[in-house]
Formats: sequence, C-alpha cells, structure tokens
Amino acid sequence: MKREVYMDYAATTFVKPEVLEEMNPYFTEYFGNPSSIYYISRKTKMAIDRAREGIAEIINADKDEIFFTSGGSESDNWALKGIAMANGKKGKHIITTEIEHHAILNTCKYLEKHGFEISYLPVDEYGTVSLQELNKAIRKDTVLVSVMFANNEIGTIEPIKDIGKLCRERGMLFHTDAVQAVGNIPIDVQDMNIDLLSMSSHKFYGPKGVGVLYIRKGTKIDSLIHGGSQERGKRAGTENIAGIVGMSKALKIAAQNRDDENRRLIHLRDRLISRILKIPRSRLNGHRTNRLPGNVNVTFDFVDGEILVMTLDSMGIYASTGSACSAGAVEPSHVLTAIGLPGSSAKSSIRLTLGARTTEDDVDYVGDVLENTVSNLRKNNEKWKEEHR
Repeated sequence: MKREVYMDYAATTFVKPEVLEEMNPYFTEYFGNPSSIYYISRKTKMAIDRAREGIAEIINADKDEIFFTSGGSESDNWALKGIAMANGKKGKHIITTEIEHHAILNTCKYLEKHGFEISYLPVDEYGTVSLQELNKAIRKDTVLVSVMFANNEIGTIEPIKDIGKLCRERGMLFHTDAVQAVGNIPIDVQDMNIDLLSMSSHKFYGPKGVGVLYIRKGTKIDSLIHGGSQERGKRAGTENIAGIVGMSKALKIAAQNRDDENRRLIHLRDRLISRILKIPRSRLNGHRTNRLPGNVNVTFDFVDGEILVMTLDSMGIYASTGSACSAGAVEPSHVLTAIGLPGSSAKSSIRLTLGARTTEDDVDYVGDVLENTVSNLRKNNEKWKEEHR
C-alpha cells in the first residue's frame, strides 16, 4: 500500500471532526434563513451572533467589526475596492508589496484600470518589507496601505505591528491579508493598529467558502456585494450558517492549541529544513526563523519544480510549487523573483507545508524521498552533468 503524506496545508486543510460536529445541525435541523422571524431562523441568527463574538474576541475586535464573506479573496477584494471607491475624493494612491497574493495584486490591477495609482514596495532577500521604503512611499493622496501578514509561498512574517504604527502616525488606513497568519500567529488588531484584516476558514481546519473581513469602526468603505440587508447592510446574501459556525469553532480550537502546536510544527519544520539542506545545491527561501511554523520553501538547482512535485505525487507525497491559486502558471513565482531568485531558480523551487497530521516519520520519509528523487532527476539534466564531469 502506497504511503500518503500531505504537505500542502498552506493550500488548504481538512475540516476537524469537532468542527464538522458543530456544523451538522445547521445543515439539517436549524436551517432557517436568519433574516426570517420564526423560531428556527432566530436559532440560526443567534448562532451567527455567537460565532461573530467568538471570532472578534480572538483578534481583540468588537463583534460589530466582523463581517462574514465567502473567503479570503472576497475579503481582499472588498478591502481594496471598498476603501478605494469610498475614499476616492481624498486620493487615488494605494501602497502594497510585490509579494502579495494574487487576490491583492489582481485587484490592484483592476483599480489601476479605474484611475488609481498603485505603488508596489520591494522586499529584501528574505521577503521582508522595509519600513523606510514604506514611509517614503506614503503621499498626501495615499488612501490605503495593504501588506500581507505572512507570505503564503515563503512563509516570511512581516513586521505588521510596526507597519500599523507607522500608518496610524501618518493617518493612513492599513489592511493586512492575514489568511496564512490567522490560527498560526497571535493577532491583536488594536495593539497592531490594523484597520482591515482578511481571513479564510479553510486555512485553519474550518470549512471552505467562508471568511471574514474585519473592518474597524468608523472606517469609510463601500459595499462590494449589493442586495439585501445582511451583515448590517454591508454585505448582501443569505449567510452561510453552517460555514460561519464551523469557522468560529475552528478558530477557537486553533487559538486554544496554538502555542503547543506551533512548538511541535517548528520542531518538525526545522528537522525537515536540516534534512533538505544536506542535499547539494539546495537552499531555503524566506527567513530562516521569522517564518510560519509549518512552512518550508526550497530551491533545488538543476531540477524542474513541477516535475519534482509530480514525481513526489507518484510516491504519495503531496506538495506544491507555490500558491495553489497559481498552479499551472507558466511564469516563475512573483514572490521568488521579488526576493532575487532568477527565473530558472524560481522554477526549481517547491513548497512543503506541515500541519495537524504531520509526524516525525512523515518528515524523515519526505527527506529520504527528496534526496533520492532530486539525485535521480539531476542525472538527466545536461547542465548538471556538464558541471559534474
């Protein structure tokens, strides 16, 4: 029987049994539309309210600042488009970074077509944003700064608290795409001066198709989806009750277990990194320690990343070349090129992300398979053979 090792937790996670159990009644028993006034609808509305309060408490927000969406991409779109359209009279300048998720970058491209100017901040070799560069980029007509909390490809954690402090001092609204960070990193939107924050349930063992946009009270923002009066008139559409309930439960579990789980994952991550870096001509991408607990992104010179991922798949190891939203892309990863990798090296990279079911045996197995597979693939590479004649 083929061994299976899942190492793509950054792409998505399974739904934990406790989460599914919490969700089940809202598929079959308490299925009423929360906008109706009879008993089973009141039950669903109460469930949504409890979920809102639970999520707000974990990030130190007010429950009225939590707005449910269909996921991280919608939350990112709403944050950027909503702020841009509501504050266009103040200015049409937005600052983001070169390494954002495509939900941010493609939304910025859309806004550029509609008269907005976007500044894309560079990052250093580890993928870290410079506060000095950000400070220089802020202008009188800047209406929003959007910097991701932790990068989905290389795992680098940005100095969000310092960025939030700078934006507050300069009078700028600050949004962070925290899709990879929520559940992994303690987040306090008050202490970190965050005005808007995006999260997605399926990244922390909740269901797919549900997310949150945190919007600080008093923030001027247009709606993205128009229709009924749901979400206090800001986001139309009948609520995904079971998804919302599941998301709240999943985040509660993640917050309760975070410290212990992070210690476990960091141990496994560093064990895997040590194994991999023993392979000749391999290197780690992103910051060595200031990275997500379960993220490992590595380059193997003279190896095609996609072929390596497909070969691992045939051996029961599920990894990726980067963001799941970019799978099949012809161009090299924009994140890896932004940290200085040439295109050939970017295309020789893979991402391994660890999670709840990852064990030491899994890590050692993957290390052994990678060592053998990389060696075998290089035997057919002409440049490798030339270098080792």
